[in-house]
Amino acid sequence: MVYSLKKEKILQLYRSLYRIRSVELLISKKYQEGKMRCPTHLSVGQELVSAAFSCFVEKKDFAISTHRCHAHYIAKGGNLNRMIAEIYGKSTGCSKGRGGSMHLIDLNVNFMGASAIVGNNIPIGVGFGLSAKLKKLKNISYVFFGDGAAEQGVFFESLNFSILKKLPVIFMCENNLYSVYSALKVRQPKERRIYKMVRSLGIKSFMCNGYNYLDVMRSLNKAISYVKKEKKPFFLEFETYRWLEHCGPNDDSQLNYRSKQELNFWKKKDPVIILREKTSKLIGDNKINLIEKKIDKEINAAFIFAEESSLPKKSTLKTKSVYA
Repeated sequence: MVYSLKKEKILQLYRSLYRIRSVELLISKKYQEGKMRCPTHLSVGQELVSAAFSCFVEKKDFAISTHRCHAHYIAKGGNLNRMIAEIYGKSTGCSKGRGGSMHLIDLNVNFMGASAIVGNNIPIGVGFGLSAKLKKLKNISYVFFGDGAAEQGVFFESLNFSILKKLPVIFMCENNLYSVYSALKVRQPKERRIYKMVRSLGIKSFMCNGYNYLDVMRSLNKAISYVKKEKKPFFLEFETYRWLEHCGPNDDSQLNYRSKQELNFWKKKDPVIILREKTSKLIGDNKINLIEKKIDKEINAAFIFAEESSLPKKSTLKTKSVYA
């Protein structure tokens, strides 16, 4: 059966995709001002997975992320003002200015947090799936991570546990081909495919082209339907690619750990451009421009909110939001 999307769903997907890309690009641009004093791991180039996720996820569902968490937070419905304020280290931030870019959280929409430790969030996400099952809730737990996390022992332990206990967890592996500056070929056996490896453990699993919006939407739809019907976990591996440096707002092609030809190959497949052309055929350029201007206005307002917010007071350092 050929998978297709209705006009409303395509518009929803493009709005989310454009919003995430625009937030990340503005962070990249403004980072040079020196007002964001925390490391940032941007998702420019990888946004399609998160945008598609936003079209399916429900508010009651759990989501937990990694150091590269902006797109996931936004897609889950996290408060944008509080996200930008957090990156600026302000008291109005979602972690009250103490967590920065890698520790976003919004419990109002069940975005349960993010961790800077590679693979650390995976067992926590599985724990949310376990809690949903024990409480007989209909929540799905979405666990985001990269290909590097698939090399951690806790990754296999978490998969095994979720399979044994039949937990409502969807593992979202965004394989951008690199762990910092190290390509897959120097980290994993040449013939290994992550989704095939985990399938052998007894979990439904498949690979998805993370630059093809129909493939991403179809894959997520299948995974969610399966988890709801079968009451078992699902593993999705998305082939994707980050355009900017591992940590920071800049292009890093001068480091020569990946070729300019490789980077250009992925940029030519830019899903934002492809989906905008598709959307333009449906509603026309004028309406798209209005949608984009509205989103741009919202994003600019979030940065103004962040810059005008106050820094945390020293008196609150040890008395508020400190856990052990």
